Amino acid sequence: MSILEELQWRGLIADCTDTAELTNKISLPITLYCGFDPTADSLHVGNLVPLLALRRFQLLGHHPIAVAGGATGSIGDPSGKSQERLLLTQDVLEHNIASVKQQLARLLDFETKTNPARLVDNASWTAGVRFLEFLRDIGKHFRQSDGGQGIDPRADGRPRGGHQLHRVQLYAAAGV
Repeated sequence: MSILEELQWRGLIADCTDTAELTNKISLPITLYCGFDPTADSLHVGNLVPLLALRRFQLLGHHPIAVAGGATGSIGDPSGKSQERLLLTQDVLEHNIASVKQQLARLLDFETKTNPARLVDNASWTAGVRFLEFLRDIGKHFRQSDGGQGIDPRADGRPRGGHQLHRVQLYAAAGV
């Protein structure tokens, strides 16, 4: 059974634009990733299905990458929340990422010689981004105040407040 057949059998694929092309692409080892939120020092049950999928791919020779959202976590990503998250210090984020890696290592093999799993922190590729260059090069493509357009409203219909909402959209556009 191929990885695609297994994922379909388990009900983990709802739809696919081009099954033949996907089958062709994964016939040889690919690199794939899944992101994990480092705002806590432990994974949660919602991480289990994607983590098991990474493991299945790794066991079949593919190259899994776990991406810790250290950059996103450092700006207080409010995704799906009715209020802004507390901002975490760099020390707390580093502790959380180290703790999550220990949990990831229970399912992913970081030591194998052939296709070791990797853990990367998206803060590592955003740390050198300078604020003014970011606003000039990325921010110019976005409206900073859109009156709630593109932002999930709160239960009472009003957009969630705070500048984090707009900032998260900008960081997402930059690949964070």
